[in-house]
Amino acid sequence: MSDHQINFAGWVLFLISAVAFCIASIGHFWAMLGSGFFLIACIVFMIPFFRDPR
Repeated sequence: MSDHQINFAGWVLFLISAVAFCIASIGHFWAMLGSGFFLIACIVFMIPFFRDPR
């Protein structure tokens, strides 16, 4: 596997854990807020993987 594929796989795993944290925190405002920010941050960090490499 290339470094790019390993990095992408790591971010996918972070994204899955962020979704799991969101599900686990349903009903707890502060935990849900933190989980939501974590999910958004994971998505933001994945943007470079989908951009044109030019």
